[in-house]
Amino acid sequence: MKVGFIGVGHMGGPMCRNIIKNSGHEVVVFDLDAHALEACTALGATAGASVKAVASEVDVIMTSLPMPKDVERVALGPDGIAEGAKEGLVYFDLSTNSPIMVRSIAERLAPKGVTMLDAPVSGGTIGAEKGTIAIMVGGDKAVFDAHLPLFESFGANIIHVGDLGAGSIAKIVNNMIAFCNMAAGAEGMMLGTVAGIDPNVLNQVVRNSSGNSMGFRAVAKKSLEQDWEPSFALDLAYKDMHLALELADELGVPLSLSPSVHNLMRMARGMGFGQQDTVAITRVYQETLNRKINEG
Repeated sequence: MKVGFIGVGHMGGPMCRNIIKNSGHEVVVFDLDAHALEACTALGATAGASVKAVASEVDVIMTSLPMPKDVERVALGPDGIAEGAKEGLVYFDLSTNSPIMVRSIAERLAPKGVTMLDAPVSGGTIGAEKGTIAIMVGGDKAVFDAHLPLFESFGANIIHVGDLGAGSIAKIVNNMIAFCNMAAGAEGMMLGTVAGIDPNVLNQVVRNSSGNSMGFRAVAKKSLEQDWEPSFALDLAYKDMHLALELADELGVPLSLSPSVHNLMRMARGMGFGQQDTVAITRVYQETLNRKINEG
């Protein structure tokens, strides 16, 4: 089988490299970043001339892109997947996307004989590098089953969630919960520090008690180190939370915590922290109180 991979940056790059190393399939890649391409071609992948060119020669094509509009442009725009796709092409979008956008793209690709499944991933760049990410897939179950070994070459927890769009919904909900946990962790660490508890001790207490979560651990670690280098950029988290609010609005589901966290993210971005790690929401509290957590 010949696999195309579009978008080999922070997340797509390690996923693609694991496919190259673990699947035995021929891989063709495309990205606007020459260095990102080189990291894949050095392992044996072939660089495609364009998205259209890649789509014209592969059996399966995958995209890992930052924004829904990027996926739409790559799938349906000039020199995109739709223009190059051959009958029988299977398309997996690994991006965090809107379920509405996913279904719209799939509907427009179907007349060209392309089957699309949404397959967003979770686990961050470290999980992508280790091949331990979770992959939540929506779409035709038979197509999913046929390509399960391909997913297993770069992920450890692969779950068929339901119909097309269900993968995106599951990812949006997961991220919404994670970001709310992070916001609670940021508030808690700041409150405890200002109240006089050694933040290192507070971290030990919470991580071994009922307040523990992956989100809290990320906040505590980076706050104590004052390390805001992005594993997952705040700008992307803001986009994901926005997708959750859009979905809730579409379905008429009331949300109370998520809008507050979304506004906290907006404040952090307004303060210039958008390209830092998501847990840089903690810096809103630090800047407001003019006190760093690791000074506690």
